[in-house]
Amino acid sequence: MGSQKKRNRLRKGIKCSAIKNHLMFKKIVWITISIIAAISLSVVVGIINPSEKVNALWLVVASGCFYVITYRFYASFLAAKVLTIDEKCITPAIRLSDGIDYYPTNRWILFGHHFAAIAGAGPLIGPMLAAQFGYLPGFLWILIGSTLGGAVHDMVILFASVRRDGHSLAQIARDEIGPVGGIAAAFAILFIITVALAGLGLAVVNALSKSPWGTFTIALTIPIAFFMGIYLYRLRPGKVGEVSVIGVTLLLIAVFTGHYIPGSFLDPFFNLSRNSVVLSIIIYGFIASVLPVWMLLAPRDYLSTYMKIGTILLLAFGVIIIAPNIQMPAVTRFADGGGPIIPGKLFPFMFITIACGAISGFHSLISSGTTPKMIMSEKDIPFIGYGAMLTEGFVSVMALIAATILIPGDYFAINTKLSFDAIAALGFPVDRATELSKMVGTDVVGRPGGAVSLAVGMASIFSNLPGMKGLMPYWYNFAIMFEALFILTTVDAGTRVARFLLQELGGYIYKPLSKTGWLPGNIVASFLVVTAWGYLIHSGNISTIWPMFGVANQLLAAIALGVGTAVIVKSGKLRYAWTTFVPMLFMFTTTLTASWKLIVMFTDKAVSAISHTEAITFKIDALLVSIMGILAIIVLIDMLYKLYWYLSKRLDIIK
Repeated sequence: MGSQKKRNRLRKGIKCSAIKNHLMFKKIVWITISIIAAISLSVVVGIINPSEKVNALWLVVASGCFYVITYRFYASFLAAKVLTIDEKCITPAIRLSDGIDYYPTNRWILFGHHFAAIAGAGPLIGPMLAAQFGYLPGFLWILIGSTLGGAVHDMVILFASVRRDGHSLAQIARDEIGPVGGIAAAFAILFIITVALAGLGLAVVNALSKSPWGTFTIALTIPIAFFMGIYLYRLRPGKVGEVSVIGVTLLLIAVFTGHYIPGSFLDPFFNLSRNSVVLSIIIYGFIASVLPVWMLLAPRDYLSTYMKIGTILLLAFGVIIIAPNIQMPAVTRFADGGGPIIPGKLFPFMFITIACGAISGFHSLISSGTTPKMIMSEKDIPFIGYGAMLTEGFVSVMALIAATILIPGDYFAINTKLSFDAIAALGFPVDRATELSKMVGTDVVGRPGGAVSLAVGMASIFSNLPGMKGLMPYWYNFAIMFEALFILTTVDAGTRVARFLLQELGGYIYKPLSKTGWLPGNIVASFLVVTAWGYLIHSGNISTIWPMFGVANQLLAAIALGVGTAVIVKSGKLRYAWTTFVPMLFMFTTTLTASWKLIVMFTDKAVSAISHTEAITFKIDALLVSIMGILAIIVLIDMLYKLYWYLSKRLDIIK
């Protein structure tokens, strides 16, 4: 008997010792990662070796370590203390399953859908354009904004929607703020998402127009996605591994066979004009919005995520292997304004230029749209809400690296219409711009918008990998296709979310419209949505749509953070309301300042416009930005008043 007790005590002692050793090992690992992050950041900001050029490798290491740390600790804090996530709660996907919009989805497939839906043009194009201010301001904004703003924003709204039967942000605003702020938020959101989808769609059109390789590859992802959806949910339910291998294999075949389309007998079918691409995207957006989510949208987004994350990881691998130096200064003279790409000052224009990679209001529409209707367990909220945003932040870092490893003069030669002499007069002589055009087989000089310079930067990294010499034209066209694929997955999910919102609003006029399972309502709402953003793409251009997209996107983020603050306060967690309230104040301050400056800018351009048509366009731009700003201010004032009234009432009860 005594020997048995001794053995039991010995086993307990060994078990306790193993637990202590495991905990000590984890502490050592996290301390090591923290030290590496601190050293890397010190090099990037110039504390260590300030006189030397910064190697791009330090940006990769610093961001990777920083994101791992914040996901492990800050996301856990939000889940346990701020939101109090309970995996025992039955989610709307299970409780309200209808096989169309509400459908329990594997966490990995849902992560793929959510990431593909939120990661559009912003994390690629924004850092590319904002690089004119230098590499450091954009890098710090991406790191801080994504961890303390964007990921919090996405996770809190996703949680709020899951706890409210998958309601949209507009419905949550009406419930938590009240009818005045709720209605203003609803109209602001509907207006903003239409402008945002137009901006994203325009980037796809610019990338795919007269690009048979990219159009062919992206067209093939549609039947591949159909096959994956039927295979996973009808033929072999739950076999995620099998369908992933099949889907990725077919996708790689589509990518590499696309190289042979230009000049072949199939070229006329995929070498589409601008208007043909616009029409094709409208038709696709309509179909993806109406069909059951498991049939096309979820599998295509999941498939696209492999391409997105795989390409970004390959890009990161290339940076690690090549270790190129950052050529752009840490901060350029254009931080004070007068830049050839973004005419305004660093504050506030950098914060609306780099949107999705740091914080994006569009994400709140996905977090309260498709994702909460598909999530199987609340325990997946940090992984999907917080984790997907950090992944997008890393994408932005890689895009920033692709921009800043270019010689500054070459970067400005690609992204502006200025002559080489004019660029040299700014202090950045052009070096290899003409040579780069010959290397990729396309004239890249004077191609503003960010997409071309990003493709050149990516191709430069890929073609310098071992065994890749001479393949720069291939990698350039691959990068163009990758950008279009990256953005299009946001357009289809955004259209479905806009359809949800329009049906909610339409339900006040005709009750059956509010039922998302009613097919005639789905068709009508989807048609109205794609017609609205399709018209804006057809009639607009990058100079008229993109500035409004930046302001609209960030104003929506501020509104969503305000709604999140109301949710946290009303749940009795006032002491944690700072997690959303502080980012909300920053976003409202920054974006309303940018709105005012844009209104002044558009008004001045209208006065000095050469033609009457151009003057009207600038006046309409100023009016649209004014409307968005006014709606956002109404929501802010009403929200602050309601929170003050709620807290005052609580204090009276306590007294």
